[in-house]
Amino acid sequence: MHRLRMGLLVCLVLALAGCGRWWPRLDRSPRTPATAVEAAPAASSAALAAAVPADEPLDLVIADGLLYDGTGADPRRADVGIRGDRVVEVGDLSDRASLRLVNAGGLAVAPGFINMLSWATESLIADGRGLSDVAQGVTLEVFGEGWSMGPLNEAMKADALKAQSDFNFPIEWTSLGEYLDWLVARGISPNIASFVGATTVRIHELGEANRAPDAAELARMQALVDAAMREGALGVGASLIYAPAFFAKTDELTALAKRAAAHDGGYIAHMRSEAGRLLEALDEHIGIARDSGGRAEVYHLKAAGERNWPKMQEAIAKIEAARAAGIEVSANMYAYTAGATGLDAAMPPWVKEGGTDAWVKRLREPAVRKRVLAEMRAPDDSWESLYREAASPDRVLLIGFNKPALKPLTGKTLAEVAKSRGTSPEDTIIDLVVEDESRVDTIYFLMSEDNVELGIRQPWVSFGSDAEASAPEGVFLKRSTHPRAYGNVARVLGHYSRDRGIITLQDAVRRLTGLPAENWRLKDRGCLDPGCFADIVVFDAAAIRDHATFVKPQQLATGVHHVWVNGEQVFRDGTHTGAKPGRVVRGPGWCGWSEGGCERATP
Repeated sequence: MHRLRMGLLVCLVLALAGCGRWWPRLDRSPRTPATAVEAAPAASSAALAAAVPADEPLDLVIADGLLYDGTGADPRRADVGIRGDRVVEVGDLSDRASLRLVNAGGLAVAPGFINMLSWATESLIADGRGLSDVAQGVTLEVFGEGWSMGPLNEAMKADALKAQSDFNFPIEWTSLGEYLDWLVARGISPNIASFVGATTVRIHELGEANRAPDAAELARMQALVDAAMREGALGVGASLIYAPAFFAKTDELTALAKRAAAHDGGYIAHMRSEAGRLLEALDEHIGIARDSGGRAEVYHLKAAGERNWPKMQEAIAKIEAARAAGIEVSANMYAYTAGATGLDAAMPPWVKEGGTDAWVKRLREPAVRKRVLAEMRAPDDSWESLYREAASPDRVLLIGFNKPALKPLTGKTLAEVAKSRGTSPEDTIIDLVVEDESRVDTIYFLMSEDNVELGIRQPWVSFGSDAEASAPEGVFLKRSTHPRAYGNVARVLGHYSRDRGIITLQDAVRRLTGLPAENWRLKDRGCLDPGCFADIVVFDAAAIRDHATFVKPQQLATGVHHVWVNGEQVFRDGTHTGAKPGRVVRGPGWCGWSEGGCERATP
């Protein structure tokens, strides 16, 4: 109340000088929606602090918090002062006037968390709150694992519209930048960023053909990467176990990564193998970083399949050696022993050439089906079979179908469905894909708990859910999901940091904030210094906990009290406020960061 009275007094004294511009904030009325364009770079911390006169009230003070600032430093007691969308003061603000005071009461105060692998591209269209992530303190969703929402051509738009299932939406954009702006204009709570998909630019020029691009096609693919980087993409993302990405050779990927590196972007990939050829795939990945002159990150670092579990330590040693040699290589991961993808990951890539329609049509041909069955039952390491790595149909969980007739199978194991149908597991996989005319969302149990903990211990590993940001209601109840969609961040902070002691809390916060922000050159994000954007989470380190399970995944995490995005509160006392202040966070190649703007020459 002291700060509020001081703020009112200052406003009365200075009313004629325009102090009334702060008055509407007193009733917590909604702010003007943020534009889709990232604000200009902040002034220096000292200049910004000096620009806020001590006799003018701050918009908000978060008082008496235990600050985890995103650097990995030990926490400290301090207050955080916010004006507009920025942090402007940090320290003892007990005598500082503010229009609103939130007493953190010794709870942890940290920069908003960054989800380095998000599939909220469509879930945020259905529900812009992003509740499952915001409830964990996530303030930035990063898209682009192989597929991105642009650039699109008319054929790609038609295919995407046809593939829509549980909810439908118009595709009113063409480029990646247009999609990001379009999503923000609809209203979203978290910020968003994206890589441009190597798969997407390949489909744009080659369709889903199994061949290399010619020189002209590759040049056009590179031009698409250039354009996306100028629109603010963080780099190029690949996902190489899936067709048609599987058809891309190393030189093609390096050529695209070079274009991203020219804009200070990087290369990030679901590698060609996470199982039998994990180490060879990692060599390719590191080589692309070296030859492109840029940095690289491994999506969801793991060793899949029990026979491959010993390779996790070898993979980490390879990354450490590359880093020691000056190659900027990092990784991200989710904190679970199972992954989620589709039944396409149980079939050889050649059968999927041409897209879903061509895939399903081939599977209806007896000769093709016979060949696919043989390769599913005796796969080799030339392609990644997650069905083989799971080792048993009991370890394959079916979580999402398009066709209403198949939705009752949601939550059943492949073994259960095969038994009920009286067919082999391999035949059942093919039948389900043909009947649903989709990849069928699937969970595969693949990893060891020891390796999950080993990955979490690595100081260069950040975290990504590899899932949508949804809510336990409405359209999202039409299919199941992986518990990582509701619990990945809370599981890192609670189970692995607090309960297991695998990493300190300050390091866990660093890996969720400052580390990914530094890796991907995210201006003024992942920090709490004056000048940083006011993306802030207040949570109870003693109570934060994930509740989602593989049997009941749609359960919100608990322990987060408050979340602000760009200075506006989206989560208050454990409840979403309905506010949607999310913006596009642009990468270092965005033409808006340079004096020459979009007219500067292509590198």
